[in-house]
Amino acid sequence: MKRTGFITIVGRPNVGKSTLLNSILGEKIAIVSNKPQTTRTRIVGIETRGEDQFVFLDTPGIFKPQNSLGDFMVKTANSTMQEGDAVILVADVGFAPGDVETNVIRYLQQSGTPGILALNKVDLYRREQIAQTIAAYAALFDFAAVVPISAKKGKYVDELMDECSKLLREGEWFYEEDMITDQPQRQMAAEVIREKILRTLDKEIPHGVAVVIEEYKEEDGLVQIRAEIFCEKASHKGILVGKNGETLKRIGSYARQDLEQMLDTKVYLNLWVKVKENWRDSQRGILNFGYTEE
Repeated sequence: MKRTGFITIVGRPNVGKSTLLNSILGEKIAIVSNKPQTTRTRIVGIETRGEDQFVFLDTPGIFKPQNSLGDFMVKTANSTMQEGDAVILVADVGFAPGDVETNVIRYLQQSGTPGILALNKVDLYRREQIAQTIAAYAALFDFAAVVPISAKKGKYVDELMDECSKLLREGEWFYEEDMITDQPQRQMAAEVIREKILRTLDKEIPHGVAVVIEEYKEEDGLVQIRAEIFCEKASHKGILVGKNGETLKRIGSYARQDLEQMLDTKVYLNLWVKVKENWRDSQRGILNFGYTEE
């Protein structure tokens, strides 16, 4: 008997939501970095085990937005939460519940949606701290389950999946058995490039970057990708390119390695950097780069 369900993964920025999704799937479909606000859109991850198909909806971190892009990201997280048959609230086990967590709990209380609390990064804290955090959340809401995990190390992720399976409903699957995401390859390629920018550059510059795939061609065992990297200031362009183009070459090399592994073929990657001033501050700017509710 087939069962399925949509499970939304929510939480504050940089708490490990995308790392958890990748750990569940055993493959990387969501980019990760040590910088907050890495995920900008909803990402679908599909895990099929036996007769059960889990459809996970990874969301941008919930934070106080400072521009139009931030508004879009928070709105995406909140609207995606309402699409789920259940919600996984991912929280850092080392911290007491804050505004983000209490707002999610308020939604669960009002909607009646089942919630699982995944307390992440247990490998970094003592048992006493973990017990205190569990008690703090237990005083706020009766979660369907509370599972301390380490998403990065994959510890107790199977236990989390066991709890998720209890929330599935009988019904036909929404996706084919061998699918792990519904993201187009062009979109995944753009995200891989953006991840390498996030990991290569420091401070604010990576957050003002958008990547657009202008050309994606597959022929004769080779994928040719032409991507344009947009930044917000001319000075940022100079930093992205680097002296004699070294920084851009390094970004391209890292991205090509990941893309070849993901696509299982040779990749020719051509990167260009352009300036689109303050694009994150305008509704038109974020729409032009594909950040739409559709």
